[in-house]
Amino acid sequence: MGALAEMERELIIERTHARQAAVRDKGRIGGRRRVMTPDVIGRAERMLANGATLQQIALVLEVSVKTLHRYIPAERQRQIINSVC
Repeated sequence: MGALAEMERELIIERTHARQAAVRDKGRIGGRRRVMTPDVIGRAERMLANGATLQQIALVLEVSVKTLHRYIPAERQRQIINSVC
């Protein structure tokens, strides 16, 4: 019984790899699409330059503050804020 289950598992893995390869050949890659595209990052930076807080920006863009910190590091935030002053 165990050998049959192992063979079935190998078939499933083989089919999965074949399906992934076929999709990859069509130009698609796996995984979730990014929310923070270059356009969205630029929008967030403009909002920051106009005086919005990270919490406000996160609410508008429907992302977490942590995500904003990942894409706009503290040094970049300081540059943006200081360039306005």
